[in-house]
Amino acid sequence: MTGMAETTVGIVILNWNGKRLFDTFLPSVIKNSKIPGVEIYVADNGSTDESVCHLIDKYPQIKLILLQKNYGFAEGYNQALKYVDTKYFVLLNSDVELTPNWLQPCLDLLEKDEMTAVVQPKILSYKKPHQFEYAGAAGGFIDKFGYPFCRGRILNRTEPDTGQYNNISPIFWASGACMVIKAELYKQSGGFDGSFWAHMEEIDLCWRLKNRGYKILYQPDSSVFHLGGGTLPYSSPQKTYLNFRNNLFMLFKNLSHDKFLNIIITRIALDWIAAIKFLLGFYFSGFKAVLKAHASFTANIPHLFIKRRKLKKYRITNKHPEIYPKSIMWKFYVQQKRKYSELN
Repeated sequence: MTGMAETTVGIVILNWNGKRLFDTFLPSVIKNSKIPGVEIYVADNGSTDESVCHLIDKYPQIKLILLQKNYGFAEGYNQALKYVDTKYFVLLNSDVELTPNWLQPCLDLLEKDEMTAVVQPKILSYKKPHQFEYAGAAGGFIDKFGYPFCRGRILNRTEPDTGQYNNISPIFWASGACMVIKAELYKQSGGFDGSFWAHMEEIDLCWRLKNRGYKILYQPDSSVFHLGGGTLPYSSPQKTYLNFRNNLFMLFKNLSHDKFLNIIITRIALDWIAAIKFLLGFYFSGFKAVLKAHASFTANIPHLFIKRRKLKKYRITNKHPEIYPKSIMWKFYVQQKRKYSELN
């Protein structure tokens, strides 16, 4: 692909009370997206902090989508993207700084292969620019029990970027902080699962696409800088609740039949071990968050069975070499493996 004239891209930023971030990050989005066929949208998720007035006054070149309430991250994007008629969607967090020519390498990969559905750029830390950022780093993976990790980030440990992951490669999931996806495939696959509200909805979407035979790729020739924790801080009990609950939702929906029961039972047991660890560490809000997550998961099992049956109709493969066949928790805590390159 030699130019952008024949394609159309919608860069869509979902905002909820993010006015404080606009003046820091929007200028880089505008500056580095001045390409024919590219339009920038901010979808406001029912903000109450004067976000809309500030956008209208200071950034008139940005198209505004007004949602009537806070739908959460997952359903908020589903609602917003109904108003974006483009060939490609760029889902971009409001706390991401874009760099020159970041978009074209991602689009080139999507144009090159019809089976490539999603591309993620290299995601570096805004505060520590030579360090990978937690949410995505150099591309996402999960282990056999559904725990997510990245090249460049194992659990809470991030690596410096020394060029060690500068190869285009297949990954299991692309970060919702910055992903480029074919609009048609987003719609065909049902978009994000709105019941997730926020967190892990992008892993669930990528897993569904991979079950349909599509590829998710990492493009190191494109770099962006992510602040992270812009909406919920990483230590938030609400984040803990959503991560534990949504991980079970994701596993229930997408696991193959032969692994389903064993992995679900094991994962529930591992969650209870985590809850006890929270309790012994006097992180009582974390303990309560896990209990709340499992209560919600149990209540939603009938709905999850319905979703699982529907998804089975479109599944053409269960073979995903990007799923790490061992336990990342065992590797990290017991064997002290802190880097992706140290995994077998």
